[in-house]
Amino acid sequence: MRTIILSLLLASTAFAQTPTPAPTAAPVQTNRPIWRCTTPGGVYEVVAGAMLSVSSHEYIVDGAARVTEVNVDTAGQMAVRFYYMEPAVTSGPSGIGAATLGKVQSLVTEAAERSGTDAWKKVAKSYPLTTHARTIEYRLVSKEGLNKILASASKVLRTGRGEEVSVTE
Repeated sequence: MRTIILSLLLASTAFAQTPTPAPTAAPVQTNRPIWRCTTPGGVYEVVAGAMLSVSSHEYIVDGAARVTEVNVDTAGQMAVRFYYMEPAVTSGPSGIGAATLGKVQSLVTEAAERSGTDAWKKVAKSYPLTTHARTIEYRLVSKEGLNKILASASKVLRTGRGEEVSVTE
């Protein structure tokens, strides 16, 4: 009886197939230089070598707001824009200066925040007039933050080295 059990055991192991290891996926490449930009509105990442140009310019929207914009053009299909908006008027009638208009802007911003609206901090779009396919937009609350992003993106464009920049205001 022992002989029969031993024979069956040996026979079953002889015919047993060894499991074939599952194919392994290609490892994720993590050593590529990346430019990572963190803003209150989200995070943008791009391979440093895919950056083609960095630009900055200002324009006036409907005579009411001055927009300073930084664009990072890449080899991909998505365009990214970072911008800061401020009132276009720097001095008004009867000697109203920039300080007074700045105070008015801060009061409007404060009132908007109390009402639960953070209009000066978020990208504002009017579909379909201001919505562009394949465009990523981040609105910043300070020109200093925008300049920090411009300096970082320009450095990565020139050096090809990855970098992280964070604008938290």
